[in-house]
Amino acid sequence: MNMKSLGLVLAGLTALTLSGTALAQKKYDPGASDKEIVIGGISPYSGPASAYGTIGKAVAAYFEKVNADGGINGRKIKFISLDDGYNPAKTVEQTRKLVEQEEVLLLFNVLGTPPNTAIHKYMNDKKVPQLFSSTGATKWGDPKNFPWTMGWQPNYQSEAKVYALHILETKPNAKIAVLYQNDDYGKDYLKGFEDGLGDKAKTMIVSKLSYEVTDPTVDSQVVTMKASGADIFFNISTPKFAAQAIKKATEIGWKPTQYLNNVSASVGSVLTPAGLDNSTGLITAQYIKDPTDAQFQKGKEWDEYVAWFKKYHSSANIADFFNVYGYTVAQCLVQVLKQAGDNLTRENIMKQAASLNITLPMLLPGVNVKTAADDFFPIERQQLSRFDGKNWVLFGKVYGP
Repeated sequence: MNMKSLGLVLAGLTALTLSGTALAQKKYDPGASDKEIVIGGISPYSGPASAYGTIGKAVAAYFEKVNADGGINGRKIKFISLDDGYNPAKTVEQTRKLVEQEEVLLLFNVLGTPPNTAIHKYMNDKKVPQLFSSTGATKWGDPKNFPWTMGWQPNYQSEAKVYALHILETKPNAKIAVLYQNDDYGKDYLKGFEDGLGDKAKTMIVSKLSYEVTDPTVDSQVVTMKASGADIFFNISTPKFAAQAIKKATEIGWKPTQYLNNVSASVGSVLTPAGLDNSTGLITAQYIKDPTDAQFQKGKEWDEYVAWFKKYHSSANIADFFNVYGYTVAQCLVQVLKQAGDNLTRENIMKQAASLNITLPMLLPGVNVKTAADDFFPIERQQLSRFDGKNWVLFGKVYGP
C-alpha cells in the first residue's frame, strides 16, 4: 500500500470514528429525533373550566414562534394538545393516546389538579415526564415518590398561607367565609389557609362551603355565606364559579373583603364577566406580570410579548393573563430542552428540569424559577395585589424563600 492509499484509509477511519462519536453523543427516547421533539398537552378546551383553554392555545402559539425561529438545537416542536373537558376520566384516555399511540417525549402543562391526579401514578409507572403541570397542588413537589412529575406555579398551600398571614396582620378578629371546589385543588388551598391561620382557624372561619364542578351555579352558597355574618370572603374557585360568586355577592349587598385564588385572577376571563366594579378591592397573590398593568406595558420584554401576541395569538384577549402564563411556562420548557442538548431522553429531561436557576421576562420582579434534585417547586415567590377597578395593583413585600 502506498502512502497515498494509506492516508485515504486513515482518513476514512478517522471520519468513521468521528461519526461514531457524534452518533454516540445523541441519545433519544420516543418522541425525539434529529428533526423533531414531540410534546403532548391536555387542556380543557370545553367544559366547566374552558376559560383555561387559552393557556393551551398560548403554549401552542409560543411553540409556533420557536419553530419559525429555527426550533431548538435545530429541532422543531410538534405539540399535540388534546381536550379533556376537565374530566379526569377523559384525561386518562387522552394521556394513554399521547403516550402509547403518539409516543410523545413528555406531557407538558396538563391543566387541573383532578386531571393530573388521575394520571399521576400512570406517568410515573411509565417513566414519562409529567412536566410543569398547570396546577399548584402541593403533591407535585414530591421527587422521592414521584420523580417524573413536577409542577410549576407556586403551590396552593403556600399561596393560601400568604392570604392567612395578611388577614392575621390586618384584621385579626375577622369572620371568614370560605368557598372551595370540592376536590384535591380546593382542599389543598383550604388546608394551606387553615394551617396559616393556625389555632385561630376554628374561631375565625364562620362559614365553609363547597361546590361541585358540575354544579350550575354557586349562588346559594354565597347567600348562605352572607347570612353567616362574615366580613372576609376567601374565594377558592375556578373561573366560571369565581365570576359567579363575585357578581352574586354584589347583587345581594354583601361587601366583605374578598381574597381570590390566583388561578382565577384573570381580568379578561373572570373579573370582566363578574363586573369590574363588582371586583374592585379584590386581593390576590401574583407571580406573573399582569398584562393590564401600565407599569409593565413598556420596555423590551413587553414589546417582545406584544409582538408575539400580534403575530401568533391575535385571536385571543390580550388582557387575559392566562396568555401570559402560557407564554411564560412555554419559555421555561424551551429552556429545559435547550439544556438537554442532544441527550433527549426522558431521564435527562427531568434532570434538566431539576437544574434550573433562571428568570423569565414576564415573571414579576423578584420572582425566579429555581429547582434542584430535591426541590420540585420551580416558582415559590409571590406578591399580594389589589384590583382597583381597572388593574391589579401590587402592594407589600415579595413572599417566599
